[in-house]
Amino acid sequence: MSKRLNGFLSTCISVCLTLFGLSVVTFFIGRVMPTDPVLAAVGDNAPQAVVERVRHEMGLDQPLWMQFFHYISQVFHGDLGRSALTSNLVTTDIARFFPATLELATAAIIIATIVGIPLGVWAATRQGSWIDQTIRVVCLAGHSLPVFVLALLSLLIFYSALGIAPGPGRQDIIYQDMIPQVTGLLTVDSLLAGDMGAFWDALAHMVQPVLILAYFSMAYITRMTRTFMLNALGGEYVITARAKGLSAQRVIWKHAFPTVGVQLITVLALTYAGLLEGAVVTENVFSWPGLGQYLTVSLMNADMNPVIGSTLLIGAIYVLLNLLADLLYRLLDPRVT
Repeated sequence: MSKRLNGFLSTCISVCLTLFGLSVVTFFIGRVMPTDPVLAAVGDNAPQAVVERVRHEMGLDQPLWMQFFHYISQVFHGDLGRSALTSNLVTTDIARFFPATLELATAAIIIATIVGIPLGVWAATRQGSWIDQTIRVVCLAGHSLPVFVLALLSLLIFYSALGIAPGPGRQDIIYQDMIPQVTGLLTVDSLLAGDMGAFWDALAHMVQPVLILAYFSMAYITRMTRTFMLNALGGEYVITARAKGLSAQRVIWKHAFPTVGVQLITVLALTYAGLLEGAVVTENVFSWPGLGQYLTVSLMNADMNPVIGSTLLIGAIYVLLNLLADLLYRLLDPRVT
């Protein structure tokens, strides 16, 4: 028991140090960038007196170590500063934009998992066959093609040429601001409001970006599942199960896959975290009002508080999902201490 407690405490300390290190890196990157956040806030033609006053109000006239100490104190109190572009608190903006990204990433990881894991198992059980080769080529294409290329091709074919898919954006203009925000997830809020028209419209707008993100993630999940399964199928316990005369399906799903399932926890957790970060390009192509677009617009306008705050949030998600995967790994596999 004490060994597990020590392991838990060491994990917590490691997480805290990682988040602190991430805070240090994001802060100093934001400060050493060649853009001036003061000029971004007041404009290039502002009088020098106004520039100096705003610089003092933002605390940028203080030494760098004092700025960092003030920033860390704010972070510990849940304050990520104020956006010069929207004039809102960064935490308020993130709470507004992040659910849209969460909706995309969650739908994409569900589809990628449902499709990717069976494909990986299928490819491993038919190693070297035309099925295996086809799946590997499909996964290689999904992992190699840039996301923005797939997104632009999707808009060009299904929206512009064929006209069977809705255009960019999260919702048609007739439904905008008509659904009360409860969770921030538009499909869920539409159902809660009982507006099926808004629900189907939101779902239709999600199809293209979700499928592109799911394809990219599915390619990675399939490849990892195939690799893990090939190792599992060569294990002595699988050979013994086959020697006992068990059916192929029972050997695969009852003996080999459980060990693979434990390993896949980490893969799925990090893939999900990558979707929350990697949706930046997809959101900009589809004009999806999520965290990725908010981060990009802030960066292009030298609004560094949202950039640092969003980066810190994404990094924290990575760390926490990795920690969750580690805890589940230990729970499901008693051999791991």
